[in-house]
Amino acid sequence: MQPRQSEPRSLHLQDDGRIPNSRLPVVIYADWLAGVRDGDVETVAAGFEKLFADHGWPPDWRGGIYDFHHYHSTAHEALGVVRGHARLMLGGERGAQVEVNGGDVLVLPAGTGHCALEQSADFLVVGAYPRGQQWDVMRGDPGERPAALQRIAAVPMPSDDPVGGSLLSLWR
Repeated sequence: MQPRQSEPRSLHLQDDGRIPNSRLPVVIYADWLAGVRDGDVETVAAGFEKLFADHGWPPDWRGGIYDFHHYHSTAHEALGVVRGHARLMLGGERGAQVEVNGGDVLVLPAGTGHCALEQSADFLVVGAYPRGQQWDVMRGDPGERPAALQRIAAVPMPSDDPVGGSLLSLWR
């Protein structure tokens, strides 16, 4: 499996009062990892894990995406779709719906809300975070917001794009 060199889509999301989101855009690499549809699950997952690790985003987990609105205040997140498809809501309840399929990669800056509205039975994602960043789960509760905003502001920029793409130029 080889990475494709296509231009990513960027998506700017506004603070909705509950989910802070970020001034940095979500970056979506559609069909980034070639050969996903022909590979077995273990090979594809390992391919995403190697790709992310090679760019300083150690893989952390495999699974689905939570079905409730949440964000991470302590880390940026890369999601590599190994198999299946899903309809996600990014940015909170009034955010943007996106469809993702096997081979896609999403990069979410700290503070970006995300939630799975629908996931196929075979949906599988690899999650990764920049080296040294540990994720938390915030639900947008009013009491958590002041401290969460301070943590989000302190999250450093990653040293590389998790797939070797144009993330850093988009996040200037």
